[in-house]
Amino acid sequence: GILLAFLEFAIGVGLLFNLRLKLSSWLAFIFMVFFTFLTLWIAIYDPVSDCGCFGDALVISNWETFYKNIVLIILTWIVFFYRNNMPRILPGILSGIAGAAFIAIYIAISVYSYNHLPILDFRPYKVGVNISEAMSIPEGAPQPQYENIFYYKNKKTGNTERFTEENYPWEDTLNYEFDNLESVLVDKGYEPLIHDFTIETPEGEDIIDFFIYDENYVFLLIAYDLKKTNTKSQEKINELAKWAIDRDLSFICLTSSLPDESDKFAQDHQVSYEFFNCDEITLKTIIRSNPGLMILKNGTIVAKYHYNDIPSPEEFQQNINKQ
Repeated sequence: GILLAFLEFAIGVGLLFNLRLKLSSWLAFIFMVFFTFLTLWIAIYDPVSDCGCFGDALVISNWETFYKNIVLIILTWIVFFYRNNMPRILPGILSGIAGAAFIAIYIAISVYSYNHLPILDFRPYKVGVNISEAMSIPEGAPQPQYENIFYYKNKKTGNTERFTEENYPWEDTLNYEFDNLESVLVDKGYEPLIHDFTIETPEGEDIIDFFIYDENYVFLLIAYDLKKTNTKSQEKINELAKWAIDRDLSFICLTSSLPDESDKFAQDHQVSYEFFNCDEITLKTIIRSNPGLMILKNGTIVAKYHYNDIPSPEEFQQNINKQ
């Protein structure tokens, strides 16, 4: 994924500054032909809700993605066939310098974002979001709409047939026997910004309210998979956890790992905090780091840290004093 994004960016730089235009235009044309057909297939068969072309910054439907690619392939076709006559926006040497600078900046931002958190956070769990408010449904908001599908067994043929509320044969007991009822979601209605965040005990009880309504600081260590979690900062995490717990502040770990795996991790790394469960995809959405630290106060996200940037107790106090 990272290499593909870099290649797309490099092709764009080549087209913009007329660098190796023959190669750049060929690659752009091949890319667009492939992705136009791919997005058409995705739009027809709908295997995913959106293609993720723009990440979380801009979510568009599969058909909108296909239409976007139609426009782009037309522009790419123009560049491809008129590449020998394309003017430069900068003189030759300046084009090379500008292109190199763009790529260097891209690499620097990518490396920084990989080793820390992204500079811009477009996800629902960005700093400043109040979780309880983001999970609430406004009064009068559209409600989910369901359609009842009835399955009746045809007594003559033995086949099970599908009916809607308008035509199901509830009176025809001579020819049909009721088999099953299925409720199908036809309109999901209003979906809150955050709709899948839970904090579950090993027994399956959701105790999220205990933490998102806490007036004190709440430390949520996010480790979606304890087998894959990076432990290079575990000592700093343990130090911060002990400091918080000694001051009656909540410090817990949210993971999708099984309780046995959590117990083993706690024993191996001598941790003092408790483990609770949450969906793996939700945890990956919360923070791009395994582990990562999210800090709440009154349910509002006040800070997020990559495992490379876990603060010491002193640094944490300095940070909150600046807020």
